[in-house]
Amino acid sequence: MFGTLFFLFGALAGALVAGVVALGIHKTLSARIRSAERRARSVERLAELGAMTGGLAHEIKNPLSTIGLNAQLLGEGIEELPVHEEEKGRLVRRVQSLRREVERLRGILTDFLQFAGEMRLDCKAADLHLAIEELIDFFLPQAEKAGIRLRADHPPGQLMVEMDIAHIKQALLNLLLNATQAMAGDTSSQRPRELIVRAFPTREPDRSEAVQIHVIDTGPGIDEQTQAKIFRPYFTTKSGGTGLGLPTARRIIEAHGGRIDVHSETGRGTDFVITLPLKQAGREEPGR
Repeated sequence: MFGTLFFLFGALAGALVAGVVALGIHKTLSARIRSAERRARSVERLAELGAMTGGLAHEIKNPLSTIGLNAQLLGEGIEELPVHEEEKGRLVRRVQSLRREVERLRGILTDFLQFAGEMRLDCKAADLHLAIEELIDFFLPQAEKAGIRLRADHPPGQLMVEMDIAHIKQALLNLLLNATQAMAGDTSSQRPRELIVRAFPTREPDRSEAVQIHVIDTGPGIDEQTQAKIFRPYFTTKSGGTGLGLPTARRIIEAHGGRIDVHSETGRGTDFVITLPLKQAGREEPGR
């Protein structure tokens, strides 16, 4: 009799425990489902907001171009007015100020669209060394104007990488611009102003093949607090900067499955390091 009751009590207790466990699992799953649904709605809202802001930027950019063109025509018309030269000069300066602000806003919108727009990559095998040399040829006049010696430093031969060459050039250009502005603003340093771009194959800790690109400058360097913020959108230490150049560069690199790191020391320059997966082997010697 007691054995039967004990058995029944044990079975009932087991059923109760199983029910409690099942209820707990159900509640946990329900909470996770609700959390996932909230995240999905949040992502959807962010996507809608991104599309809306991108469309708004385009809508602003079109009339801005019209304003710029009319400001230019207005300036040309003022030059022909039969008024006193002092009055004419005052009007011309006002129109020039208007045109500068229009160009500044156009630059802000362009940077925003590059950062916020959809990243569509067209990756093909291309010679990274050649791409860097082409970019240096393009940027050399601006570097020389700032008194900076710009050069590539990489082994001879090709370095074939699967990449969207236009986007990679854009990311590197943003880094070159950032370094040039930093060195141009460093008026206290007596060190030679140099900007070096290096690219070479390497291996990741997991032994997978990769390629590294170093953009090295001899500028004022970046302190640790600033290093923690430089990839945040709209963070800038430069007057008139949009704060989107470095975040855009990082977005491009990460879209390629890579990463970008910064190594810097105040007063000793900065080294931005881009690491890209080397999906295609391909370092060839010239003439092969």
